[in-house]
Amino acid sequence: KWGPAPAVRPAGGEAAVLFGDPSKEGLFALRLKLPEGYSVPPHTHPVDEVLTVISGIFSMGMGENADQSKAQPFPAGSFHALPPGTAHYVFIKEETIVQISTNGPWGLTYINPEDDPRQKSQSRQKSQWPSAPGR
Repeated sequence: KWGPAPAVRPAGGEAAVLFGDPSKEGLFALRLKLPEGYSVPPHTHPVDEVLTVISGIFSMGMGENADQSKAQPFPAGSFHALPPGTAHYVFIKEETIVQISTNGPWGLTYINPEDDPRQKSQSRQKSQWPSAPGR
């Protein structure tokens, strides 16, 4: 079941937790549905990011400065893994669904704190990950 993505993600994306809880220690699997035109400014994660593109094209660039021309497109079926602390950014040109499978707790830290959507929208601050089925 899709629900709004947590406040740490830019508005417009949806999330569905398939297994576990991304906010707690332990294995989890979650899907993100990202609309056309969606982007995530440069950021890092505290744990490995293990990503599979389910549908669409997930374009990701490496580094602390977002440059769409340097983002590599990953089409449906692609797999990519990033070690913790790797700076990267995302551009979505068509609706795309990705699955993240890794160990929690998962998080996202923006390179530029001003890019954090929680700084822009007080109304989204309290949103949580949707619950996995059966929880």
